[in-house]
Amino acid sequence: MPRQIRRFSGEGVTDAEVSLHPFTTEDDLLLTLSRFHREDCDDVVLLMHGLTSASDLFVMPEIRNMVSHLLDNGFGDVWALDFRMSNRFPYNTGTRRFSLDDIALFDYPAAMRELRRHIGDRRVHVFAHCLGALSFSMSLFGGAVEDDLASLVVNSVSLTPRVPAWSKVKMAVGPDFADYVLGSPYIDPRFMQAPKLSGRWLMAKAISAFHPECKESACHMQSFMWASGRPGFFMHENLAPETHAHDRLADLNGASTVHYYRHIRKMVKAGRAVRFDPRDPRLKALPTDFLARAAEITTPILFTTGDHNRIFTDSNVVCHALLSRIVPGRHELEILPGYGHIDPILGKNAHRDVYPRIVAHFQKHSTDRRAA
Repeated sequence: MPRQIRRFSGEGVTDAEVSLHPFTTEDDLLLTLSRFHREDCDDVVLLMHGLTSASDLFVMPEIRNMVSHLLDNGFGDVWALDFRMSNRFPYNTGTRRFSLDDIALFDYPAAMRELRRHIGDRRVHVFAHCLGALSFSMSLFGGAVEDDLASLVVNSVSLTPRVPAWSKVKMAVGPDFADYVLGSPYIDPRFMQAPKLSGRWLMAKAISAFHPECKESACHMQSFMWASGRPGFFMHENLAPETHAHDRLADLNGASTVHYYRHIRKMVKAGRAVRFDPRDPRLKALPTDFLARAAEITTPILFTTGDHNRIFTDSNVVCHALLSRIVPGRHELEILPGYGHIDPILGKNAHRDVYPRIVAHFQKHSTDRRAA
């Protein structure tokens, strides 16, 4: 039997000083930054999760996790952001409707101010995943976050989200089904644990009937929530037994409000990142075209994606090609053989197959390392 790992476990990083730094956004949400400090260094790394996950994605004790890998490869000061999509907060399961615009305009500028308050003007390298990558790209290209980053890695998706045909169908009907039929503003991988014969339990049972590839309902639910495939979230063979064990997947990737689907649906239709409601006066500081200033963004970006990405397919391939036409040679693309959407982070061999490519990008754009 794989060992049980408790939720929000802190045992994944034991050889660094760990501290928590809460801060508040301009729209009055409490968020947090976690710091993993082994030694002072000129290059600081900031990690950002995606929708339904949290900073726990980067400190998993069952694998050689990303934070530990960075600490062991010369980046002695690593931070991880929990923004409003984090499953550590109640914001994903409430009735208040946020969009990626709220995150781009409010979460990241506040996070960067808090980070800078502690590290000063040291170089900052960012790794962002999934809708964290998309919304942070919106923040950077939209001018909400200053273009003073040393480098950026975005995994799976950025400013040109593309999804499979089946996902388009789910995004078209899913939000209204959840809101007005299921009576829930969110979908939870733990729906199988709801009372028997309830709408949530029946939904989980029905979904599992179409996923014979494993026995974990949370795995089936996560594939249904976002992907097209069996499984769609990752490649099974890339996961450690503990990661695919009962409840662990739901701990790492929890409940999600369905309203974000509406914003992604609008972007997919447009073929690029757009504001959800251009008439919202709270968000007027964001542009209507996030690619209008693409030539002015000097931050070098590495786009990564698995070649079995069944959530955002070739989104990063398309985005890299588009930006390469605007600013040839500034950005790079890395396609990861045998990987899906999230296993480049939580895969048991990601420390051999993926993390070194991220470290190499950060090192390439560190002045001290380049000069050495």
